[in-house]
Parts: sequence; C-alpha cells; structure tokens
Amino acid sequence: MNGKLSRRFIMQAIETMCSIGIHDFEKQAPQRILVDLEVLLDPEAEPRADHIDDALNYDQIRDAVVQIAKSRHFDLQETLARNIFDHLSEMHSVVGLSVKTSKPDVYKDVGCASYQLSNMN
Repeated sequence: MNGKLSRRFIMQAIETMCSIGIHDFEKQAPQRILVDLEVLLDPEAEPRADHIDDALNYDQIRDAVVQIAKSRHFDLQETLARNIFDHLSEMHSVVGLSVKTSKPDVYKDVGCASYQLSNMN
C-alpha cells in the first residue's frame, strides 16, 4: 500500500437553534443553523482495540457544537464558527479541522448562507 494514512471524522448537518444575526428581527428569536464538520485525526492515535475510550467520541463533538451554539447571541457566523473551531481543536488527537456553519432559512431563494473555517487546505 502506498501513501500516508489519514483519519477523518465527518459529521454533517448538525441541526440546532441559535441566536444569531445582526438585524433586529434576527435577535428576536433563535434561528435554525446547520453545522458541518470534518475532523482530521492523528494517524498515530488510531485505536488499537475496539473500545470507545481509545477513540474520539462523536457524542462529545455533537454536544459541544450544540452547547456552543446555544451559549449566547452571535452577531456573525464567523464568530460562531471560530468558537466551535477553537473548542474542537483542543480535543484529543485532533490535528486539523474544518467547520462550516449555515443559515438555511435566511433567504427564500437560497438553500443556505454559509461560512467555513478550516486549517485543512
């Protein structure tokens, strides 16, 4: 086998409510957001046994995203994405990360207005 091993964990369309936006009407009630993640994991930290204690627990990832999104008002998706990015970057064996936040209900004629932050070029 040729090539360097890489390990990625991908979670798409984590849906939660978030107080987000700069307009007065956006500050009146939480909006639906979607968060997509791609987590690059240290290939040297691959679990050797079939046990959750040896792996990155994706329950913790999902719970962290929801908790951050509900923690306060965010004017900008950029700020929300940065908060999620910084928190997940500190998790065990994470060596790269891409976070995309989306507001699916912002325009009737647009699927999503999204922002992405990544150190995985």
